[in-house]
Amino acid sequence: MDLSGKPTETALVAADGERSPSRRPPPLTRRLLETCRAFLKLGCTSFGGPIAHLGYFRAEFVQKRRWLSDEEYADLVALCQFLPGPASSQVVFALGMRQAGLPGALGASLCFTLPSALLLILFAYGMASLADLAHAGWLHGLKLAAAVVVAQAVWGMGKSLCPDRARLSLCAAAAAVLLVCPGALAQVGVIAAGGLLGWGLYRQQVVPPPMAPEEGRFLLHLVAAGALALFLVLLVLLPLAAASTQSKSLSVFDSFYRTGSLVFGGGHVILPLLHAEVVPRGWLSDDQFLAGYGAAQAVPGPLFTFSAYLGTAMSQGAHPWANGLWCLLAIFLPAWLLIGGALPFWHRLRSQAWAQASLCGANAAVVGVLLAALFQPVLSEAVRDSRDIAAVLLAFGALQVWKAPPWAVVLSMAGVGQWLLV
Repeated sequence: MDLSGKPTETALVAADGERSPSRRPPPLTRRLLETCRAFLKLGCTSFGGPIAHLGYFRAEFVQKRRWLSDEEYADLVALCQFLPGPASSQVVFALGMRQAGLPGALGASLCFTLPSALLLILFAYGMASLADLAHAGWLHGLKLAAAVVVAQAVWGMGKSLCPDRARLSLCAAAAAVLLVCPGALAQVGVIAAGGLLGWGLYRQQVVPPPMAPEEGRFLLHLVAAGALALFLVLLVLLPLAAASTQSKSLSVFDSFYRTGSLVFGGGHVILPLLHAEVVPRGWLSDDQFLAGYGAAQAVPGPLFTFSAYLGTAMSQGAHPWANGLWCLLAIFLPAWLLIGGALPFWHRLRSQAWAQASLCGANAAVVGVLLAALFQPVLSEAVRDSRDIAAVLLAFGALQVWKAPPWAVVLSMAGVGQWLLV
């Protein structure tokens, strides 16, 4: 089940990596196994936060595996930036859905999420111990690796999605706005403004792509509408059910579900919201909360897996790990319902000529979002002196010129960071 359709072509951006229509796709089981294997590897090696994750995904699925073009990838990123929840995890869900339907979406999400969640559950049990993370050389090296991966993504997507002066200017303006006025709402605003400018500049130039066959689309749209309706029903009914039953389990699920539903930007944005939910209620102390946050910085994968630590640490039952998984489900469920419900309608919308014109501008703004993030917080937090700059430049050359695999660069930079600390 391919929800995003075949790569489209416009007069402005050519979609590379398109499969031949005469070639029969691999069986679902093979595609599912390939999807899970790819995201399990990324779940174990993707350090650096959501912006770095987008760079890793592009390197793996646009450049290496050619599952989709830069244009399609930027379309998905733009959609996920508009939706509440963890944007990089929603991109994971969308890529898995594109490759192997709903089983692929769930498999990709689980494989990308569980490695870091299990590590944080172990940390909550006290079976893992980390030293002073502020002075951990290997963690500093991982931050440098994230800067390299983001820089490569900006470079590659900029060449593909900003081929003329208008879109280069739009990209630069978006980055400038976000550097002056950072924040998740500002990101949504510059992408929306980019889409509006793209519609004004390119609506007479794009070639409308052919419409995809509508067979089975009614059922697909019905299921998608059901997912969006379930998202809203849970958002309204969970607080009422928790208040009426006085169940701590429901209260916990409601707190984490509501947090995952109403936060834009993901990543570090969610931390004050989670703190407000768990510390004032006495579920955890400040020290416990901050210890888990420190551990979450040192593991790969999405920062939302911090919820697995919180659920495990706050549990007084016989199986604290089960409460960790309960909180993990609660915080990711709204993101899965939203992206699963939006994708089929997004597929139909992006096939319209006016939408393609808007996406020309929105995609350029997405590159600007990544460019701003490269400077703040990626480079500003990672680079401390000239030796760090030298390490980043050499690693960028290895990744961009010598085509070294991203996981090898990540591991090498962890060692370099430890060496630089000595």
